[in-house]
Amino acid sequence: MDRSIVHIDLDTFFVSVERLLDSSLNNIPVLVGGTNGRGVVAACSYEARKYGIHSAMPMWMAQRLCPEAIVIRGDGSMYSKFSKMVTEIIKEESPIYEKSSIDEFYIDASGMDRFFGTYKWAKELREKIIKETGLPISFALSTNKTVAKVGTGEAKPNNYINIHKGNEKGFLAPLQVKKIPMVGDKSYKMLLSMGVKYVRTIQEIPIELMDSIMGKNGIALWKKAQGIDNTPVEPYSERKSISSSITLEKDTIDTQWLKNILTAMAEKLAYQLRKEQKLTSVVTVTIRYSDFDTRTRQKRISYTSLDHTLIKTVISLFDQLYDRRLLVRLVGVRYSSLISGNYQMNLFEDTSEMISLYQAMDNIRNRYGNTAIRRVSTLGTRIRNGGSPFQGNLTA
Repeated sequence: MDRSIVHIDLDTFFVSVERLLDSSLNNIPVLVGGTNGRGVVAACSYEARKYGIHSAMPMWMAQRLCPEAIVIRGDGSMYSKFSKMVTEIIKEESPIYEKSSIDEFYIDASGMDRFFGTYKWAKELREKIIKETGLPISFALSTNKTVAKVGTGEAKPNNYINIHKGNEKGFLAPLQVKKIPMVGDKSYKMLLSMGVKYVRTIQEIPIELMDSIMGKNGIALWKKAQGIDNTPVEPYSERKSISSSITLEKDTIDTQWLKNILTAMAEKLAYQLRKEQKLTSVVTVTIRYSDFDTRTRQKRISYTSLDHTLIKTVISLFDQLYDRRLLVRLVGVRYSSLISGNYQMNLFEDTSEMISLYQAMDNIRNRYGNTAIRRVSTLGTRIRNGGSPFQGNLTA
């Protein structure tokens, strides 16, 4: 059976939500992101993009390029609310769907042509979402996730496209290679140095040469350039929380040591959030004293996945909780009210230097393991075995 994959993207999502709330923002340049002097652009309207503005650009630079642009701080909880509205509609109407980010979805509509036209069904789904939420939406229908995602990019703004079976390679050929999802800035610069600017060139390169130049990534890129992608649509299930709890080998009253342990847990869980492209807005800390009296305290914060914000919150909650001056046998950290999202939301309040630092640290962790780079205060505190001064496990 031929596959039918629909990719849906909520156009300029953050900006679109702000325009629903304030119609005076329509048809003018709008920037959403950090409003302090070193803030960064989280999202921008199409009117602003004409000036060369893009996501993750320093806000001061964007304002210099377009002085008349309206700058908005952004509201993560409001964006999450609208995202959930769209998710519920897709969940109700679709056989299998995957929510890949706060504003992107994949739907496996394979086999639906036996009952009614898949393309017609996708257009009706789009119309229903627009009617019930007011958000502009683009989508593409194709035989796999890669071509569908690229197709959505070509259909924007607020439009749709159908790439029929057999036309995948021809559709991709004239496009710039950076439009293939796996091609980041580093890969794109490397390909340009090889004289590769368009997908057509990769299609003509022998797969063995791509393998020798880029290894497994080269093979994967070559296949995507041919319009080949067998990646399945992963059925979506919303994880509500992640947590870590530690039962100490020996009860302690050393508050600095306990804070080091909590810092290590907070840091590890934050990395897990970013790896899974999640954000949290509720932080909970648990303390169990030696007499088994267990106390918890939580705090609601702006959506984030960054260590420095989460660690600060965790330590603050511990300071509020630890008031009996008794030996402690267990401590724990939990992040809940999770939503799909990544660095983009964090751009509301963080600088470009901070975002770059986290991306660099995560690249090291992804390559060498999650303990390859750590804060000095957490050295000697391992959450799993290996000469650990305590026992514990990570739960979700």
